[in-house]
Amino acid sequence: MAQLHPYLVIVLKSVSIYVFVILGIRLFGKKEVSQLSLVDLVFILLISNSVQNAMVGDNTTVQGGMAAALGLFICNYVFRFFILRSKKFSNAVQGEKIVLVVDGNVLQDGLKRAKMSEDELCMAIREHGVENIEEANLVVLEVDGNISVLSSDFSKKSVIRRKKPQLTHNP
Repeated sequence: MAQLHPYLVIVLKSVSIYVFVILGIRLFGKKEVSQLSLVDLVFILLISNSVQNAMVGDNTTVQGGMAAALGLFICNYVFRFFILRSKKFSNAVQGEKIVLVVDGNVLQDGLKRAKMSEDELCMAIREHGVENIEEANLVVLEVDGNISVLSSDFSKKSVIRRKKPQLTHNP
């Protein structure tokens, strides 16, 4: 059997590591960076460092690094492609939204599925301007890791906006 080109081997190793890390993170609970604690962040950084050598081996050339990056870009593109086109694939990779509170009542099953404590839930609700759980009509952990809070008192409605990029430089 013919031996594969060394850069193709790096691409294949990178793709397999990508899939492994996605599955590991998905199986062990966290869905998005917004849910990561300091311990989780350190874990992710250590994972990335530990799998680097598995992807490129002894090849520390620029071309080897580019081959690894190419493999990761391709894998990411393929994942995004299937996530957008297949609801089953999307649910398997990203999970589904989880309802945490309905009409002021905490759904314990939802908290367990989200791997959240009631204290974390209360903190998220307060971040949205709602004082306590009983005032929340609906609280949902979204697929993107954000928590949506709806209450009947629209004065407590919160809108979290992302900063728009600054297009001009004003010194």
